[in-house]
Amino acid sequence: MREKAAVLVNHPAFTYTVLTIIIINAIIVGIETYPGVYEANRDTFFLADRILIWIFTIEIALRMYAAKPFTSFFKGAWNWFDFLIVAASHVFVGAHFVTVLRVLRVLRVLRMISVIPSLRRLVDALLMTIPALGNILILMSIIFYIFAVIGTMLYADIAPEYFGNLELSLLTLFQVVTLESWASGVMRPIFAEDPWSWIYFVAFVLVGTFVVFNLFIGVIVNNVEKANEMELPDVKADLKEDHKELAKGHEEQETDIKELRKEVAELKELLIEQNKNIKN
Repeated sequence: MREKAAVLVNHPAFTYTVLTIIIINAIIVGIETYPGVYEANRDTFFLADRILIWIFTIEIALRMYAAKPFTSFFKGAWNWFDFLIVAASHVFVGAHFVTVLRVLRVLRVLRMISVIPSLRRLVDALLMTIPALGNILILMSIIFYIFAVIGTMLYADIAPEYFGNLELSLLTLFQVVTLESWASGVMRPIFAEDPWSWIYFVAFVLVGTFVVFNLFIGVIVNNVEKANEMELPDVKADLKEDHKELAKGHEEQETDIKELRKEVAELKELLIEQNKNIKN
């Protein structure tokens, strides 16, 4: 029974069915945000919620039963996530914030990443980028701090709503670095009062946007290449293992053929002996 359960939970149709139910659950949760619809169909939403929770419970129970050994189910972070979400739905049934917990189950769609090699390599590259991003963030913080102090000193009187203090200056520079209305909304009013202010803004855009963002892109691209290189040995190892399995299977077939020939020869000798006995 456990082997049959393992075959069931590992079947692609089972996974796609569960993902479909998760999407349906997310849609229902979204519809519940409309008070008019929810109040008019409260009982229907509650029944659908109960049915979905028990479907998820049965799914988790099957996956736990199919795990060999049972404790291996809890070695995966996603398994813990699913188990806690379902358990919380039963423990805190009727509580308002459980709706948010159920929505989090939609994150299981991320399991599709492991199926698509290109997405898996991209995620591996992003995870490898985290240590390098720390140094880039420190560099960006230094740049932001320097330009924020300079901007506060130069434009606190001209535009106090943007550069009135260090906090406002940092927030303004964050808007500028996103290139969202920085020219018309921030620079132009200051430029009307100080014609030389363009130097400050252009310098910050060049350094903060193009240089630092290109560092982010460069690190990610470099790690994507590393992830591809790291996956190649695994592919070669898999191909080598497949070749060994094929060779082993071929040897087993040759052995079986030899045994079959030997048995045919023995049967032939036996028939010859029987014919001789009949003639005698």
